[in-house]
Amino acid sequence: MNIREKLIKELEEYFGDDKKRINHARKVLHFAEVLLEEEKGERHIIIPASILHDIGIKEAEKKYGSSAGHYQEKEGPAVAKDILLKHGFKNKDIEEICEIIAHHHSPGKVNTQNFKVLYDADWLVNLKDEVNTKDKGKLERIINKVFLTDTARELAKKTYINGK
Repeated sequence: MNIREKLIKELEEYFGDDKKRINHARKVLHFAEVLLEEEKGERHIIIPASILHDIGIKEAEKKYGSSAGHYQEKEGPAVAKDILLKHGFKNKDIEEICEIIAHHHSPGKVNTQNFKVLYDADWLVNLKDEVNTKDKGKLERIINKVFLTDTARELAKKTYINGK
């Protein structure tokens, strides 16, 4: 079993019956892998970050009764660090992955290419839920504003505006 599969297994065990969280992480992972075909980025950082980016939700809901992004960012790094240590990740890589998780709802606080790929992969999954508009011009303006990579911007336009 490779590290990608091991982390997915950890995610599934951690969230148990919460298929919504597991499926979301799988979709973000898929888009991260698609983006990595065109965008520069480090797979050994982006893949674990995409699988574990929302790992703080469970603790956030337990502690604060909310899965709000800022609570996920606060609680996620510690949970992710424990999982990553268990699988032998280097401290330097753990720090970067946890930094991405700690800001994955807060663009501008981390400006690395690895962050941009994860952030955009998450938005590619969330866009349909976050933006409910039939106005294609408005949707295109939102896409141009929220996405950080050209590849994700074009993919979002193809998917949500052109319907391909």
